[in-house]
Amino acid sequence: MRILQIKVKPNAKTSTLEEQADGGGWLAKLKSPPVDGKANAELIALVADHFGCRKADVTLKIGATGRNKLVQIPD
Repeated sequence: MRILQIKVKPNAKTSTLEEQADGGGWLAKLKSPPVDGKANAELIALVADHFGCRKADVTLKIGATGRNKLVQIPD
């Protein structure tokens, strides 16, 4: 298993996932608002698509209500 440190910016124009140039983890820009778990669901789908795994294999470990998150994905 691999742990990713992701900073989330909700309410963006487009959804993107980019690795930070300074090696400080990842930046996810999400279209969804941070309401009723919509942004978390979009983040899980975006991470699964980017790394080629199933959404069920992506786990939000820390940060369900914050902008800084730790996400676990399979190797």
